[in-house]
Amino acid sequence: MVAKSKKIAYFAHLEEALNSYARAAIVDFDFVGSKQVSDIRVALRGKAEMIHGKNTMIRTCIRNMISKAQAEGEDRPDLEAIIPVMRGNLGFIFTNGDIGEIKDKLLEFVKPAAAKAGVIAPCSCTIPKGPTGLDPAQTSFFQALNIATKINKGSIEIINDCQVIVEGTKVGTSEAALLQKLGVRPFEYGLRLIYIFEGGIFSPKVLDITDAELMAKFAQGVGFVASISLALGILTEASLSSVIVGGFKNVLAVALECDYLEFDEVQKVKKILDEA
Repeated sequence: MVAKSKKIAYFAHLEEALNSYARAAIVDFDFVGSKQVSDIRVALRGKAEMIHGKNTMIRTCIRNMISKAQAEGEDRPDLEAIIPVMRGNLGFIFTNGDIGEIKDKLLEFVKPAAAKAGVIAPCSCTIPKGPTGLDPAQTSFFQALNIATKINKGSIEIINDCQVIVEGTKVGTSEAALLQKLGVRPFEYGLRLIYIFEGGIFSPKVLDITDAELMAKFAQGVGFVASISLALGILTEASLSSVIVGGFKNVLAVALECDYLEFDEVQKVKKILDEA
């Protein structure tokens, strides 16, 4: 009964958040400790609300909300878009503010971590050449990975830079043991932004789009509309300025040909042509 009451309370909490907040960041909790999550909750207090739980419960809650909306004659395609992406150790950070600020805050709590055997490497790791500080009795760790070494002043020295971990591959036992011996913590873990929910599911790459890029795309689109309008002879707002300029050029050409210099613009062009 206690478990059932907690489940009902969780569903109510998640449903309220999905209905009351304008947007949410869907984040990955893999390899993030409870203390780290607690610190992030405190940092986001007053700006955002974090909700994390089993994906099966999240999907069930969302399906219940969709069924309830359909019974009332309403479609919820925004909620339907969440269900397919809820795979893995994911959770929500709901906010009515800027998702970009949430992303920046999450980056403040990224912490270095040691390489663990069996984990998929989030980044590559290269051991630089030079002394390691390890005694000669531990050369077996380097031999297992075919890393060329020599003994210099009573310690092991790596002869050449050596990449021991490649991004996207599984970390082996030998690699993890060697990096631990060297005191190298090559990985960084924190809440990683996977999707953005705002009336649908979007890639976090949309946060990297600047106002200048948006204006350039908009201007390019207006240019396409103006070109099509001019080609078809259809006057639109996009082509209006080009039509006016074209008409003025015709008036200017006729005025110059007739030596009619009553307009200031014609006089300026006439002066430029005479000086050329």
